Amino acid sequence: MPPINISIDITHILGLCLKRIQHARVILLSSLPNRCLLCQQRIDQTGYQQLFPNQVLTGVCQVCLAASLYQHEVCLGCGREIALLQAYCGKCLKQGPNYVVAPCSYHQGLGPVIAAIKYQQQCAPLNAITQQLACRIALLIKHGIIRRPQVLIPVPLHPNRLRQRGFNQAWLIAKELSLLTNIPLDDRCLIRIVDTLPQTGLAGKQRRKNCHGAFALQPNMTYQRVALIDDVVTTGTTVDEIAGLFSLQFIHVQTWCLARAEAPGLLD
Repeated sequence: MPPINISIDITHILGLCLKRIQHARVILLSSLPNRCLLCQQRIDQTGYQQLFPNQVLTGVCQVCLAASLYQHEVCLGCGREIALLQAYCGKCLKQGPNYVVAPCSYHQGLGPVIAAIKYQQQCAPLNAITQQLACRIALLIKHGIIRRPQVLIPVPLHPNRLRQRGFNQAWLIAKELSLLTNIPLDDRCLIRIVDTLPQTGLAGKQRRKNCHGAFALQPNMTYQRVALIDDVVTTGTTVDEIAGLFSLQFIHVQTWCLARAEAPGLLD
């Protein structure tokens, strides 16, 4: 009798189990009351599962979601509207800031939904918005605008803040993105060593001072390309502070987030 390849058998079994779990999740979510956090209307699944198999639209309806997404191309540096699918506008092309990839603007509809995820633990819309982020990422990779990273790294919370909030929304986004993109997640290499003040309400200079020295990175990392994952990027202070640590190890960084919050007043 030929030897049995146990590793293949286990992989096959795990794959079947995962498919059954996903199917059960779809059935369960479809049976629960499901209303849009923006318009309060019942969410219609018609057509959505044809576009995204094994996904149930929760927390935000198709109409509100579609209306809130970017309707034009945006610069990956500053978030301004640009005419063509390319990385930078003319101004950012000279400066070369780190890429920030997002499917929408925080101020164009989905802001209240993303805030509800973060502050009210209403995580129902997270998967749908993350799915749109994954689509945006796939488009940019397909056209050679960005390179596929080797790993996803969620922006960490300090342990005190994590205990207070109960979850890290950046980790939840990274976990879902890892499933959608098949890019591994590493939540151990980057830690927050200072329990900083919340960035909300701070001016640009205050934000930079607040974040300075707040993070620590594992030495001698083997990655060449990473994607930082967060819920919202406003001035980019937090991700720039982290990117500086990666640059010391010659690691290229881009940021993927659910939304960009364009706030010129905070850039002073």
